[in-house]
Amino acid sequence: MKLKPLEGELKLSHKKMNFGITVSTKELVLHKPHVNYYLNLEDIVSITPFESKGATQVRFVNKHNTQQEIVHADDGTPHYNVYVKQATIHNRSGLFTLGTMRFVIPIHHELMKAIGQFGRWDVVLDM
Repeated sequence: MKLKPLEGELKLSHKKMNFGITVSTKELVLHKPHVNYYLNLEDIVSITPFESKGATQVRFVNKHNTQQEIVHADDGTPHYNVYVKQATIHNRSGLFTLGTMRFVIPIHHELMKAIGQFGRWDVVLDM
């Protein structure tokens, strides 16, 4: 599968098992086996802490599709609700634009700082 070129300059990338996050000066990319989600930083509406009640799985859900992706998240990394106006999905069938979406994803402290910096937001992290 030929990868879509990254918009902007690569700043940070983190991969753990079957999930990865890349941050550039223009976008946030979520990597899963056989699929990538591209979120333009300017399309992110909000990022808020996600509180789970001891669950060790996080689901990516597209309301317009019945498919769900599950990420096992038990390493203690904080999870966040990421709301976007639109996202682009890249899979074996091609590139597709999706409408408004919510992602619940684990985001390491350094990646969150980079998202805030290049998304031009004031980021307040309680550490």
